[in-house]
Amino acid sequence: MTEQNTDREFTWDDEIEKDSEFVLLQPGDYDFTVMNFERGRHSGSEKLPPCPMATVQLQVSTAEGPINVFHKIFLHSRTEWGMSTFFSAIGQKKKGEKLKMDWSKVPGSTGRAKFGIRTWEGKEYNEVKKFYSKDADSGQAAPQQGTLSWGQ
Repeated sequence: MTEQNTDREFTWDDEIEKDSEFVLLQPGDYDFTVMNFERGRHSGSEKLPPCPMATVQLQVSTAEGPINVFHKIFLHSRTEWGMSTFFSAIGQKKKGEKLKMDWSKVPGSTGRAKFGIRTWEGKEYNEVKKFYSKDADSGQAAPQQGTLSWGQ
């Protein structure tokens, strides 16, 4: 018997059964693939004024299966270093050089990052602690400094 795709809408009166499949990564360094990104807008916080924001979906392969981690990139002069570390990690930016961000090449890009766990409002989440630059000379990843957490 062939298994059928069971994607469907629910009605207000349907029964539900499936629990969360959220898995916390063990803190450490992992390779990732950018699955996609979504353009959005940060509405502003104590740390950062309103600005454009990209939410990138990074997929990490683990023994438990693929894990998706969502990472926000704020397009603001205060976080230009964060944009640089991300684009260096996926091989678009070279240290010391200017880059016009090519968002069309972001999906499917690969890189390496240090992942950790963030606690916010009593819940734990996977987060990127730092991206590693793709070093064009040796093919090895060089660490990029800085934590990429900005106000919610």
